[in-house]
Amino acid sequence: MSKSKLEYIWLDGYKPTQSLRSKTKIEEDFSGKLEDCPIWSFDGSSTQQAEGGSSDCLLKPVAIFPDPQRNNGYLVMTEVLNADGTAHESNGRATIDDEDNDFWFGFEQEYFLYDVETNLPIGFPRDQTPQGQFYCSVGAKNTFAREMVEEHLDVLIDAGINVEGINAEVAAGQWEYQCFAKGAKQAGDEMWVSRYLLERIGEQYGLQVVWHPKPLGATDWNGSGMHANFSNTVLRTCGSKETYEKICEAFRPVVKEHIAVYGAHNEQRLTGAHETQSIDQFSYGVSDRGASIRIPIITVEKGWKGWLEDRRPSSNGDPYKIAARIIKTVKSAKL
Repeated sequence: MSKSKLEYIWLDGYKPTQSLRSKTKIEEDFSGKLEDCPIWSFDGSSTQQAEGGSSDCLLKPVAIFPDPQRNNGYLVMTEVLNADGTAHESNGRATIDDEDNDFWFGFEQEYFLYDVETNLPIGFPRDQTPQGQFYCSVGAKNTFAREMVEEHLDVLIDAGINVEGINAEVAAGQWEYQCFAKGAKQAGDEMWVSRYLLERIGEQYGLQVVWHPKPLGATDWNGSGMHANFSNTVLRTCGSKETYEKICEAFRPVVKEHIAVYGAHNEQRLTGAHETQSIDQFSYGVSDRGASIRIPIITVEKGWKGWLEDRRPSSNGDPYKIAARIIKTVKSAKL
């Protein structure tokens, strides 16, 4: 009789930014299949998801991955339900309207690694060294915590998460990885589990993962985003500049609705500087990294068949809520 460790992962109810929570369930002779993961419960009064007098919330398994760091281990992404089985108000996954997986998403997750002793990014220069030399760098002078980043990459691959790359970013101690999935819910599941694994690996190295979009404040250092690359059948096949422009224009009247779910404190990052558009403005353009939405040059070169990149989502944004809002806007376009 074998015993397996199932790590149930969920998002709590804290505002304005939800945090990851998890706990371990031991199952005997577990098949490794999602359908054999039972619904579980937790004390919602400890996660700002319920009152103490009626505190039970449910965890519904929605995705499962092997856990490369534990013997007989599995990572079980769940969504939170109320005790009556309805979606909890904190459940962004339940708001996604993409049942046929027509929407594909690629998220570019930026983050900082902080030294818990100095409360600064690891390797942060003590002099006036400008940013820029750290981007895609190599060597001990400019590159920091590569061992942790490489371990995270290996673990993602071993877990079956579709990671597509990593790179050192513009600021010291800042990194990025990219994940892609066909289907908005799967994209969100994989992003959240990838974040969970990064946080857990950080424990081993004594480094704090900082998701805040502008942790260094109003300085001449880049913030962190989570650019959302997205497409549906229309974008992938239309071959029409006019169609692309109509879809982009659908985003113009709903700037506030998008910003509302693109992550807290994003106004500190979206200033119009450091390759961003101002938070209250909207623009789009080919290869324009200062625009709200960038039309990749590859899309144009392929005859207007490809994808769009919304550059506004913050590094701490919820990929479920971001995808849900993008899908709603794209579907509203009058083609």
